[in-house]
Amino acid sequence: MNVVPRELMTETPVLPADFRSAMRHLTGGVSVITAGRGKDITGMTVTSVASLSVDPPTLIVSINRDASSFPLIKRYGVFGVNMLAADQLDVAERFAGKGGLKGADRFAGSRWVTSVSGVPLLVGALSAVDCEVEEIVERHSHGIVIGRVRDIRNSTRNAALAYWHGQYVAVDQDEDAARLADVSVPTHSRRGV
Repeated sequence: MNVVPRELMTETPVLPADFRSAMRHLTGGVSVITAGRGKDITGMTVTSVASLSVDPPTLIVSINRDASSFPLIKRYGVFGVNMLAADQLDVAERFAGKGGLKGADRFAGSRWVTSVSGVPLLVGALSAVDCEVEEIVERHSHGIVIGRVRDIRNSTRNAALAYWHGQYVAVDQDEDAARLADVSVPTHSRRGV
């Protein structure tokens, strides 16, 4: 393997548009982050949720510091992560700002329950997770929010909403497994099996 020495590398800045284009190749699960309490609530659609630790249960989410959710997460120290099912595209679009809805208006049209911490959690989400902020690491345009999981509401649904190449796509465990079985190589024709 040939490695170019660092001193011979040119420093070409990566353009934001190029980086955004590269990230479109990364398929992400769609979640709605909810923040605030009572009537002082808002939320946003994200694909940047990931588990950080199982023990203790902790997750991370990257949030633009200019987003309306960010100051509420900092103020209240809690947030909800609502992992969307495939049929919840309308929720994803509302919380992405489609139609110009903001704040509490984004919650209209769906059923919500108040979590232990006071944030709204979506009824019918694949999973709705109530988190307490452990730490916020602010870098560049975003804050990496580390959340300790305080409560989880799982559903029995198994068709998820994902985002890939700038579009929402449905990922259905049963349907996609059947499709893969139809096109996969039969086990008896594989060598060594």
